[in-house]
Amino acid sequence: MILNYNYRIYPDSNQVELLNEWLETCRVSYNYALRELKDWIASRKCPIDRCSLESEYIIAADYPFPSYHQQQNNLPLAKKKFPRLKTVPSQVLQTNIRRLHDSWDSFRARGYGFPRFKKYGQMKSILFPQFKTNPLTDWTIQLPKVGKIQINLHRPIPEGFVVKQVRVVKKAVGWFAVVAIHSDLDLPSSVPHGHSIGVDVGLLSYVAISDSYTEPRPKFFKTAHRRLKVLQKRLSKKMKRGKNYEKARIKVAKQHNHIAFKRSDYQFKLAHKLCDMADTIYVEDCDFRIMAKGILGKHTIDASFGQFRTILEYVAKKRDVFVGRVDHRGTSQTCSNCRSQVRKELSDRYHVCYECGYGVDVQVDRDLVSAQEICNRGIETYRGTPEKQEIASQVVLSGNLVLDKWRNSTSVVRGGRSISDNGSPRYNPSEAKA
Repeated sequence: MILNYNYRIYPDSNQVELLNEWLETCRVSYNYALRELKDWIASRKCPIDRCSLESEYIIAADYPFPSYHQQQNNLPLAKKKFPRLKTVPSQVLQTNIRRLHDSWDSFRARGYGFPRFKKYGQMKSILFPQFKTNPLTDWTIQLPKVGKIQINLHRPIPEGFVVKQVRVVKKAVGWFAVVAIHSDLDLPSSVPHGHSIGVDVGLLSYVAISDSYTEPRPKFFKTAHRRLKVLQKRLSKKMKRGKNYEKARIKVAKQHNHIAFKRSDYQFKLAHKLCDMADTIYVEDCDFRIMAKGILGKHTIDASFGQFRTILEYVAKKRDVFVGRVDHRGTSQTCSNCRSQVRKELSDRYHVCYECGYGVDVQVDRDLVSAQEICNRGIETYRGTPEKQEIASQVVLSGNLVLDKWRNSTSVVRGGRSISDNGSPRYNPSEAKA
């Protein structure tokens, strides 16, 4: 079991200068290794019968591909040629090369996203991959060649866990240490159990839960947009590459950090709240990047539904709560009570089904019905087809019995509309044609 704990650290001025120098050295070594990779690829793309009109980098035909192990083994030779590399711990340089080849492997697997050169200041983190002893003592953390750094250890390391690696991250608001802790404890995969809920995400209600609960959407970006707009306007008037420009840029970055911290804090608290409400949670399995390309893209990105789903799965795994993904297609166009299709436009915010009468007498939010349908699909997918199961909140809201009992009930015709014994109107095709 591996967990990541994020702590704020407070290096002094000398340590900050040293860490900034290491980040820049890692950036230069990253770009150098990427240059070797791109030159080797370019030398293999040249046609045999002709070369480029400008220039062509020629490498011997038997020269091997600059793999991770080859570039890692070349680091001792590079330190003799570039003494600057000696100031950085060797394992930090190795993990830096590992980062490049992880990006290369990801590019080959996906087919897009070729690694890019990093500009000045774009290298934001370094990784210390190994520790012989626990680096956390009292309120300090011991890092190789850096020494002890003050750390806000607001959450102690649990018993039975050991520190495996530490990543030092530089942000506009300060420095952070992401501590990866490891335990031999093997948690079994969670299975569907206990009370189940369906969760539907949206822009009006951030989450709608099948138990008739909605959470209003906090507008993280919109509330801080006025201040951000002022800071960006000041930045645009500064001369680039000047000291005042850098100060203004840091203020803009701090405002973005403030928005991101508020969003992640809210999502973690909401994830724990959902885990308190149920033992099994079903969510939509959809690509939220497609939603971000629409007319409401700005608000969709601000809501960050994909990040919330990832956080929910992470929190649920620690708390032994099962999270399952179900097909999202047609959840808002399906009646969760009788499972018939009820077409709605985006402006239709309430669900009305004349087939079973759900939502006729009492207004039901379409997001709640969508969450109930997600719960139904999750139960069918992960627990098998239920035998006459229905969500309790649906019975309370609609006043209907389960579908099988409703179909067996006697009905009378009043004014062209069929009325069941419980008073629910039933859709009549002849009435629709009239």
